[in-house]
Amino acid sequence: MARKTPPATAQHDNIIEAPMAGLLSGRYLSYALSTIMSRSLPDVRDGLKPVHRRVLFAMYQLKLAPNLPPKKSARVVGDVIGKFHPHGDQSVYDALVRLAQDFAVRYPLVDGQGNFGNIDGDNAAAMRYTESRLTEVAIALLEGIDDDAVDFRATYDGDTLEPIVLPSNFPNLLANGSSGIAVGMATNIPPHNVAELCEAMELMLDKKSTTIDDICKIVRGPDFPTGGILVESAESIAESYRTGRGSFRTRARWVKEDLKQGTWQIIITEIPYQVQKAKLVEQIANLINDKKIPMLDDVRDESAEDMRLVLVPKNRTVDPNLMMEAIYRASDLENRFSLNMNVLENGLVPKVMNIKDVLQAWLNHRQDVLVRRSNHRLGEVNHRLEVLAGYLIVYLNIDEVIKIIRESDEPRPALMKKFGLTEVQAEAILNMRLRSLRKLEEMEIRKEFDGLEKEKDFLEKLLGSESKQWAEIKKQIGITKKLYGPTTALGARRTTIGKPPAPVTIDLNQVMVDKEPMTVILSAKGWIRAMKGHGINRGELKYKEGDYEQFVFEAQTTDKIVAFASNGRFYTITGDKLPPGRGLGEPVRLIVEIPTDADIVEMFVWAPEQKLLIANREGKGFIVSSNDILAQTKNGKQIMSVDDNGDAIICRTIEKGHNYVATIGNNRKMLAFPLDQVPELNKGKGVILQKFKDGELSDLKTFNLKEGLTFLSGTREMNVANVKEWVGERAGAGKLPPNGFPRSNRFQ
Repeated sequence: MARKTPPATAQHDNIIEAPMAGLLSGRYLSYALSTIMSRSLPDVRDGLKPVHRRVLFAMYQLKLAPNLPPKKSARVVGDVIGKFHPHGDQSVYDALVRLAQDFAVRYPLVDGQGNFGNIDGDNAAAMRYTESRLTEVAIALLEGIDDDAVDFRATYDGDTLEPIVLPSNFPNLLANGSSGIAVGMATNIPPHNVAELCEAMELMLDKKSTTIDDICKIVRGPDFPTGGILVESAESIAESYRTGRGSFRTRARWVKEDLKQGTWQIIITEIPYQVQKAKLVEQIANLINDKKIPMLDDVRDESAEDMRLVLVPKNRTVDPNLMMEAIYRASDLENRFSLNMNVLENGLVPKVMNIKDVLQAWLNHRQDVLVRRSNHRLGEVNHRLEVLAGYLIVYLNIDEVIKIIRESDEPRPALMKKFGLTEVQAEAILNMRLRSLRKLEEMEIRKEFDGLEKEKDFLEKLLGSESKQWAEIKKQIGITKKLYGPTTALGARRTTIGKPPAPVTIDLNQVMVDKEPMTVILSAKGWIRAMKGHGINRGELKYKEGDYEQFVFEAQTTDKIVAFASNGRFYTITGDKLPPGRGLGEPVRLIVEIPTDADIVEMFVWAPEQKLLIANREGKGFIVSSNDILAQTKNGKQIMSVDDNGDAIICRTIEKGHNYVATIGNNRKMLAFPLDQVPELNKGKGVILQKFKDGELSDLKTFNLKEGLTFLSGTREMNVANVKEWVGERAGAGKLPPNGFPRSNRFQ
């Protein structure tokens, strides 16, 4: 018989007429909330995601305490997915493995037996081979879970219950950190030192007005399980903790290991957090092959139980600090850990918190746990006191109690009526064993009764006083601080707080130059050479016929040699590019492009952060920083603007402590004035230092007014202690110099 076609209306009973966009957004929002709350973001109270919480609770139910033998990880995973977490077994095992890795978790929550992976990035052995149990830290997280400390909810199948949050007698969120990507949001929290967190919370309990800056003086930054050096500024760290967002820069720790014949190598002992060692070695090897770090020759992994990465330099003259700076910039030996303190407030609302809010949320949770456990314990104490009071009645009337029990058909109501007992007391008396009726047992009951009365009094006072509750919490924090203090193996800080590295300009080619002493020689006709060594006898130097010495000074092959020419330009020559001292050298104009109508006024070894005073023939000048004069090309760098009548003629280094300038012209007029009247410029023509009616500037010198002005008269150095006669304002005409001043109108 053919089936009847159902009515048309029945075919459309499940159709919902609504805008598609609204339906999609509603369902996507449900999915997003499920991902955020049930998978990706940690609870601010215990710092755990559901999968980690379920793993720990399942292990607790399996009685995998630290002092008991471990069980197969497969047994744990089976219980987790069978009772609490209906997901793939591999994802649950991966979560368990991470809790056991001491290079991934600062304070491991699982004690793993067997191969649980390594810092090279190798995976753990299969769950059928490994064993696991809880650590003391995990026990602290679970402490009081049987004492009504937290709420429970039905599991996915309604067969049993699971905790919504753990009691968490350990600040796990900041201690171990967390990371996860949800829908539309993410979290990334680094691990910290527990002793520092406890000290900060003690301060918060003592001082209600504690600020984040106060906390940052104690919690100085993350404490990564792999160590390393934190090279973020204190201001940046404080700002990250204040906003809940930021980043922390860490560097690998290294030492220089000296070898035979003056050779050496770098040993990396700690690497940044979450950097896989094997991939790091491969990355550095690729940099060597691609010649991106020319001063590095080889990299080797000699690690065993400890970390030992060996970096071999090209030659022994390479500066190890510059080499490491170059490697830091090019590899994961320097790494940034982003901070995004996005957590679930009370397990419900996603929120980006600052460090004080996170600590306060944990303290509030601990207060709630303390109150709930105290109420639970008070109920147990009251019940036990009620039972003990019934026992004491038995001992006072033992013969009559026995008689009632033997002769009465309904002994419970008879006992209750005769002695005024409660149902609980009567039931406890009927369940007593005969051997408990001895005299010694009565004494033990009275002792227990007195002890419980004291405990009851303590609990009632604790529940009635918030200040006593916070005092008890502070006491618990103090115990945790002592257990994981800086003198303990697990509690000692691993990540060193360093200083931000100073910006360094690394010339990789220059780094490879062997550092050797040399003496730079420039003749009056512009022939330059560099002789090996220092302490050369200048009287034995030879020049071309008609030529003579202009500049002779000591330097190193790695130095930058700076020449200041009369056209106002500074020229830079690297020491290793100078022609050797054999022979008479080469024209300096073949090395740098100095015009034929310009002469070299000054030549010296460049040093950073120096101040130079330059001046032209007209008597104009200014101060320039040595950091601004280095030239990148052979054409030099124009610093002083010159014209036909104003060639640059002077460049003097301003020594530390000098506060005055003395100038003298060819009209034999000398002027002294404060150095701060001369401006500091990057380039320009400058200001008038001394006015000349009929003349031009001959020389200048900076000096300290209190020490007086010195000048060379012949071969004798003379000092004018009282310079006040020549002191005036800048741009003055000056006066005749002191007696004995050389006719050359030069200070030296």
